[in-house]
Amino acid sequence: MTDPDGVTLPHDAGGEDDADRALRPRRLAEFVGQQHVVEQLEIALAAAQGRGEALDHVLLEGPPGLGKSTLAHIVAAEMEGRLHLISGPALDRKGDLAAILTSLESHDVLFVDEIHRLNRSLEELLYPAMEDGAIDIVIGQGPGARTLRLALKPFTLVGATTRASLLSKPLRDRFGLPFRLEHYGPQELVRIVHRSAGILGVECEPEGALAIARRSRGTPRIANRLLRRVRDHAQVRHDGRLTASVAHEALDLIGVDQEGLERLDRELLRTLVVTFGGAPVGLTTLAAALGEDRGTVEDVYEPYLLQKGLIQRTPQGRVATPLGRAHIGQPETPGDAIRLFG
Repeated sequence: MTDPDGVTLPHDAGGEDDADRALRPRRLAEFVGQQHVVEQLEIALAAAQGRGEALDHVLLEGPPGLGKSTLAHIVAAEMEGRLHLISGPALDRKGDLAAILTSLESHDVLFVDEIHRLNRSLEELLYPAMEDGAIDIVIGQGPGARTLRLALKPFTLVGATTRASLLSKPLRDRFGLPFRLEHYGPQELVRIVHRSAGILGVECEPEGALAIARRSRGTPRIANRLLRRVRDHAQVRHDGRLTASVAHEALDLIGVDQEGLERLDRELLRTLVVTFGGAPVGLTTLAAALGEDRGTVEDVYEPYLLQKGLIQRTPQGRVATPLGRAHIGQPETPGDAIRLFG
């Protein structure tokens, strides 16, 4: 199955929003932010194109929404190859991965999302594919079994992971271009919002773009999502222009506060401060109190709260910091310093 951009998709990968694809940069020159990654990719792409070779394999690490999928699309476009998109958890048979690898043409890009969740037996199939450009297939069973080596056309594997620590060392070491993507600053997000507003045909004032950028948690995907919600609000309740006042009104309505915290973020802080009285709380207990999976709490909500200094992990459990207390209007108590630093 292929999408309108000529990207080969697995049958279960149709969940990406069409609006997200429409806002995605097509070339490296259009990509905003991550300058350390862009500069290295520019050099590597130019060198590979000059030699007529496939780009070295690329590993992209970082939180969700920072542009890993976008960079995979860009690499395929710059190399004038096709992008084949698969998800690590969706693959469970060697035969499926072998079929995908043997179908790749020269300079194609195979993008494996959440590559840290790839089955270990499938990882072993990737090792010779990445190093030697071939895969080993076992034919037959028992004493009569034999190994057949199939040569592959030169391709680039782009792996994306949000949990770099779970990636096995043998697989990590086979990527020639490992990159870590960082959260974006407000001015970079303003540029992204302006670009996206232009694509959507929305008149966006600089102050309106800044209001959206400051509540976007340093993440372009969230900035684009908030932009679409503010656009709807401006269209229905105002004259369609995205001003600062319209942006603040819309974002307050949907529950995104000045620091980018949403309802469950604030509920997590209130649970720590009010429900448990500021005492350290274990992850399992905290997840149960919120009615959420512990993995969701740890991977989705905690990283931003930790980054903003609103909560802290201690040996005894999670606690709200004085900043976290202040954010939900709860005064600091004398015991806070003891719990945090004692």
